[in-house]
Amino acid sequence: MKIAVLCDNNTRIDAYYLGEPGVSFYMEDGDARILMDTGYSDVYVKNAGKMGIDLTKLTALVLSHGHQDHTGGLADLPDFSGELPLYAHPEVFAPRRFQGESIGMPMTKAEAEERFSLRLHRKPVQLSEHITFLGEIPRRNDFESQRPLGERWSQEEWVPDFVPDDTALVYRGEEGLTVITGCSHSGIVNIIDYAREVCGDDQICGIVGGFHMLSRHATPKMQRTVAYLEKLHPAHLCPCHCTGFYARAMLHARTPIVDTCAGDWIEV
Repeated sequence: MKIAVLCDNNTRIDAYYLGEPGVSFYMEDGDARILMDTGYSDVYVKNAGKMGIDLTKLTALVLSHGHQDHTGGLADLPDFSGELPLYAHPEVFAPRRFQGESIGMPMTKAEAEERFSLRLHRKPVQLSEHITFLGEIPRRNDFESQRPLGERWSQEEWVPDFVPDDTALVYRGEEGLTVITGCSHSGIVNIIDYAREVCGDDQICGIVGGFHMLSRHATPKMQRTVAYLEKLHPAHLCPCHCTGFYARAMLHARTPIVDTCAGDWIEV
């Protein structure tokens, strides 16, 4: 499988790709052409064109969750006249706010239904021969996903938002599993544990995406996450987007990470 980083917070000097505080990944698995997330704007479309990727050939669209830094570019996708399957959790369209500012989807469910074929699932779904959409992630450990991120509109009231729609993809290859995540609001450890359970395979050979560890000091969550990932020692550990410098430095000191930026290709 090949993964293209169409959008990320970081870019490389002299490579001339655009960056923004969002994320978007493009994956090829056999005949499957899967886009996961669309960043804030049309940055991912412009970068895809420069990378020689034809987004009109997509076979599936996946949203990791409903925040605008992962869904803001939805309207910039080519028009598939309702034929492109869009996979997401049923809560992905819920309005959201943080400190009074809207941070949710820029597109309503009704608008999305006109452009895509909605496939909203809480359970895992097979997207291609090797790639699975994980659906709702069980939150089983005692150190991740402990605090809400703003509020979510639910059944006619605002409630603390623990981002229940947060999900990820997992690729099952001959050497083991590669997890592709957007922000890991449900916890990267929870996600990996669930991917192992769904696939019936404990071997993790790659992890790509945001780990949502932005603190500038060593928190208990960060320490336990780093210890967990050190034991896995994946060949491709590619933290990006919402993985801050301090977390990446801690990880790299224990198990080498792969510097990941917009415009990169990752092969697993």
